[in-house]
Amino acid sequence: MLLLALDTSTSAITVALHDGDRVLAQATTLDARAHGERLAPGIQQVLAQAGATPTELTHVVCGLGPGPFTGLRVGIVTARVLAFTTGAALHGMCSLDALAADGPTGEILVATDARRKEVYWARYAVSPGSVRALTPAAVDRPADLPEQVRALPTLGRGPLLYPELFPAPVGILDVSAAALAGLAVRRLAAGAPLSDHEPLYLRRPDAAPHIVTKSALG
Repeated sequence: MLLLALDTSTSAITVALHDGDRVLAQATTLDARAHGERLAPGIQQVLAQAGATPTELTHVVCGLGPGPFTGLRVGIVTARVLAFTTGAALHGMCSLDALAADGPTGEILVATDARRKEVYWARYAVSPGSVRALTPAAVDRPADLPEQVRALPTLGRGPLLYPELFPAPVGILDVSAAALAGLAVRRLAAGAPLSDHEPLYLRRPDAAPHIVTKSALG
């Protein structure tokens, strides 16, 4: 196995290479507005560090979000093209799952920045080698989450942006491709089907085509 994992759902443009036993190389850049510029160099970097070529890839795993429309689409399109050109199997996974995999064991919350004064969030049960979502990924204003949910140990930028609402920050802010890769390897080994590679936008993009009607033309 030679699995390339990438995620562009948060401020981190993150890539990792995994051989089924361990992470061989990883690269992460923090820049919420440069996913398109930083992702390809990150892929080149981890392949070079591991002494591997794209044709050796057996699997490509991309984080499906939820996340901002433009950044998320950069990662998913790149993963699709890379899998198509190399013949590697393409997989997708909720990015919040990867964040949860970096957290402590027990019941936790993942809350990432959704902008518009909202968060993408989901509640998880984490045990050694297992990450189980207790709720589907959703987008809401932080104050609308139940108080007992907000009180859970929380990963993501939610506690950084809304410290008065998330009192138990874990300190892990963004998705790590190494965590995404490790979780994907465990799930593949267990025979668990990974999600398809359709993005989890959860809401409509900010930009939309303007349709001119006959009445508007006069």
